[in-house]
Amino acid sequence: MSQKIIGLIGGSGLGEALAARLEDTVLEDMDTPFGKPSGPVLLGKLGSSSVAFLARHGTGHRYNPSTVPYAANIFALKKLGVTTLIASAAVGSLQNEIEPGHLVLVDQFIDKTFRRQNTFFDSLGAVHCEFAQPCCGRLREKLMLAAEQADTVTHADGTYVCMEGPQFSTRAESLMHRSWGGDLIGMTAMPEAKLAREAQMCYALVALASDYDCWRQHDAAMDKQGLLAEIIGNLNTATQNAVALIEKTLESDSLLCDDDCDCRKSLELAVWTRPEKIIDPKAKLTLAPLFE
Repeated sequence: MSQKIIGLIGGSGLGEALAARLEDTVLEDMDTPFGKPSGPVLLGKLGSSSVAFLARHGTGHRYNPSTVPYAANIFALKKLGVTTLIASAAVGSLQNEIEPGHLVLVDQFIDKTFRRQNTFFDSLGAVHCEFAQPCCGRLREKLMLAAEQADTVTHADGTYVCMEGPQFSTRAESLMHRSWGGDLIGMTAMPEAKLAREAQMCYALVALASDYDCWRQHDAAMDKQGLLAEIIGNLNTATQNAVALIEKTLESDSLLCDDDCDCRKSLELAVWTRPEKIIDPKAKLTLAPLFE
């Protein structure tokens, strides 16, 4: 069985680094029932793998975390045939052992967002997907195997607290997130992971630690410009590590995931509304790519 198109979502820095490595590239301008995605999808080849890359924040980092068109992004990738999706995101570390520049293969989330469309199915009816294990275990295992071959420090798991933003945490909030068992703090994983599950995708998130969140006091001798330069440097290091990890993952001859994965069957028992009571009979036709 051949590898299908692998979806990649990341920030502009990762996009620039990956674009330089892609061959036979073409930009695909997409439209969806949920509007246009963050930008055109970059299609190309990375080694023997066909990939579809989408910059989450758009060209020039246009969208803040609350205004990213998450539903349009996931729908556009699914419409192109993506069923395996690797996302990356910059985060703050909530734990000493997760140092700036490290990568984390997230396995759990705490969702604190409240302004974002978090389902495709409001016009269809009551749809309830299982989400106890929000990231694909099989895909995470493949990423961890690749991490062992790449020159990166990659943590095999971690809990990502997703806040609304766009402001950063207060110190009291940061300490609270640590007390909850959070390992990372960020603003973009939700509702992206939820929508990927509704789209019956195998989804994994590679988190890029850029700094310690404000629970840990910064060096008082460092001014704001110095601190910003340090964070950008850490993020650049983590970005290069993430690119190396993704390249190693896509070099694998084995399938990352296939249709036997439970992620690909997430809608089998999820639609609770009786067919004759569907709110809008045209809705399922419009949403047909999600059910494929």
